[in-house]
Amino acid sequence: MKLAGFLLLVAGWAIVVSALALLPSAGARTAFALAGMAVELLGLALAVRSHLVLEAEGE
Repeated sequence: MKLAGFLLLVAGWAIVVSALALLPSAGARTAFALAGMAVELLGLALAVRSHLVLEAEGE
């Protein structure tokens, strides 16, 4: 899960950068940038969740 979270962070960043560089219209750039940010947030959530200590492990 931790590796998947970090890979999603990188993939979301790549989606945003490539959308800004390759797409000509503002609407398409905005849509892909929002999709990339959603992927980054998903990756961040997975990375944070994998670092949390479960209650059963803490005892």
